[in-house]
Amino acid sequence: MDHENLRHAVSRGWREMASLAVRVARDLPQGGQGVFVNPPVARGSTVLFSSLEAMEEAGRKRYDDELIYGAMGTPLQYRLEQAIATIEGAAHTQIAPSGLAACMLPLLAFLDAGSHCLMSDSVYGPTRRFAEKVLRRFGVDISYFPPCASEEDLRRMCRAETGVILTESPGSHSFEVQDIPMLARVAHGHGARLIVDNTWGIGIFQPFRHGADISIQALTKYPAGHADTVIGAVSVGNEADWRLLRDTAIQSGQVAGPDDCALTLRGIRTLPVRQERQSQSAIDVAVWLQSRPEVSRVLHPALPSCPGHTFWKRDFSGASSLFGVVLRPQFTLAQMERMIDSLRMFGIGASWGGYESLVLPTTRGITRSCDSVTQAGPTFRIHIGLEETQDLIVDLAQGLDGLAKGEG
Repeated sequence: MDHENLRHAVSRGWREMASLAVRVARDLPQGGQGVFVNPPVARGSTVLFSSLEAMEEAGRKRYDDELIYGAMGTPLQYRLEQAIATIEGAAHTQIAPSGLAACMLPLLAFLDAGSHCLMSDSVYGPTRRFAEKVLRRFGVDISYFPPCASEEDLRRMCRAETGVILTESPGSHSFEVQDIPMLARVAHGHGARLIVDNTWGIGIFQPFRHGADISIQALTKYPAGHADTVIGAVSVGNEADWRLLRDTAIQSGQVAGPDDCALTLRGIRTLPVRQERQSQSAIDVAVWLQSRPEVSRVLHPALPSCPGHTFWKRDFSGASSLFGVVLRPQFTLAQMERMIDSLRMFGIGASWGGYESLVLPTTRGITRSCDSVTQAGPTFRIHIGLEETQDLIVDLAQGLDGLAKGEG
């Protein structure tokens, strides 16, 4: 695929999403009554009722967008849940106070003591830590599968007690794109649910259309989009799973504040236009990096050098602005770290999805149980923001030039 076609391929889905993002979960004027473009922020804990009967009736509607108590949901939380459910193609969505909380919630809801959870080895690090440090204490067994495992291998790893297969596609450190329809076949063939962390793919991958039962979003990333909000979401595809998820959320106190919901809802309105620009800049930088002699492999799902590229091509309508870079094995970790320190246009920090470009080493920064096909040399992760693309390339060029000379 030539460069211009690549730029179109990574941004097509964002253009298709633009009208939906502007209008989803909004009040539109009807008749002679005006409405604000953005719904007002309502802060509150106690909800007053006209009678005990009315209060009891509201309590029976906890699966609906009913005001009961602030910790069970606010008007803006419900709006944001409607927006995410529409974007993800879900039946319902539950907002959580962080991306990690969104990863934890369905594991708490759909696993019991004695259950087995089969987890992709590329899953978000804090999710793995929660599984190892918390779920194991409560009698849940955890095992990990290579992200590129075959259907036959996965079937062998499943057990009678397997309740959940959890994956993140692409992995946000090593970027393997996984065959979600195949994972769904395996999960459903063993009576298990498939949970997909779809944070990278919001708006450009439809998890439920491809067989997922539950989808996770770290809304902190692309939807909020401005590095000033921590929030998450869990979406489900049917009513039975919704009731169990919603009850677990209430029982564990999972709620996001109205200001975080407002900022995220506002961020969704500009998500497609931000990501159309950022996805094109990211593929420009990724293609340029492929030409550098210091680089062994670029882990961008839209490029054939990325494991699972064929699944991206089949299942995604675009690409996001986060990808990985593998240096040639003759370079040391210390050289790579000096190179990263020399960059001026890239912030060094966790998270991604905002308007700013970021860089983070991934060698030694991730835990793996299986051999990784993406770790042949020192690796780092790049998030491309809204800066001028050529400025980013110039900065990376001086860093790589110094790396090649043993400088930094």
